[in-house]
Amino acid sequence: MISYLTSEIRFPNVHQANTDGLLAVGDDLSTERLILAYKKGIFPWFEKNQPILWWSPNPRFVLFPEKLKVSKSMKQVLKNNNFTITINQDFKAVITECAKTKRTGQRGTWITHSMIEAYMKLHKVGVAKSVEVWQYGNLVAGFYGVDLNNGVFCGESMFTKVSNASKAGFISFIQNTNYNLVDCQVFKNL
Repeated sequence: MISYLTSEIRFPNVHQANTDGLLAVGDDLSTERLILAYKKGIFPWFEKNQPILWWSPNPRFVLFPEKLKVSKSMKQVLKNNNFTITINQDFKAVITECAKTKRTGQRGTWITHSMIEAYMKLHKVGVAKSVEVWQYGNLVAGFYGVDLNNGVFCGESMFTKVSNASKAGFISFIQNTNYNLVDCQVFKNL
């Protein structure tokens, strides 16, 4: 049974999610609520003109950084230094580009104006981070997610404008951090 949230900052047990992973509906995207949600393995995912939907799917799409395999062609791309990769240099630009990206099989974006505002606040308190991929001074790819300093990076969204740019950013990020797990949440076309 789906729970309806109130102003009290709490969530039902994740085992109460339906078969699609929908756990709860409503209330707000406050920093406190978002941090609690991520600590419990819950994330918001909804479209414009929908109530806030809170999810905890089982199984989840997770990646294990120690199992990262880099193809020969990507090793060459990285060796050529075609891209400059930064962290937290332009969070707002990354989340905005992610929101603009058209995705096959989706009517629109779940990255609504309220989501952008909420994750900007998470970024301001050091919980949300972005990875930017630059080429010739232009932002050509990036992704953002949540890091609660527990060894897990919760990926939210990515975009790319140039072939191999987002892959280069992701590989570089994984190789230069020490996460135990990357939570991609749901199986999506990457």
